[in-house]
Amino acid sequence: MKQELIPYKMLSQDAFSQWLGIEILEVEKGRCKVAMTVRKEMLNSMNKAHGGISYSLADTAFGFAANTHGKYAVSIETSINHIEALNEGDYLTAESVIEKVGNKLGFNVVEVKRGEELVALFKGVVYRTSKDWAEN
Repeated sequence: MKQELIPYKMLSQDAFSQWLGIEILEVEKGRCKVAMTVRKEMLNSMNKAHGGISYSLADTAFGFAANTHGKYAVSIETSINHIEALNEGDYLTAESVIEKVGNKLGFNVVEVKRGEELVALFKGVVYRTSKDWAEN
């Protein structure tokens, strides 16, 4: 399968990312930029976006970017730093901006932004399996 098409296939099979309203903005090998808008049902008891929302957006960008190398890749460790609180209606982007690729492990940093403002920083380690993404 053409590597740039893998994230689109992944999104088509990902009910959770679809529920979040995630859209793919840019894809190239080793990099993916996604976006979404915070909705009312994503808010916590303090009327701010639940931390899992920005985490999920970043995790999706991370997973999509990691799989553009053509092999099934699964996360084995992730973490996030929440820098700014998020509100209903905020339009967020998440882009995998740094990647170190080894034979079996990949290391990504994902920046989550509201406009030009950095609102969260996500780090992830992925394990690359030997299984290829198929055309089907």
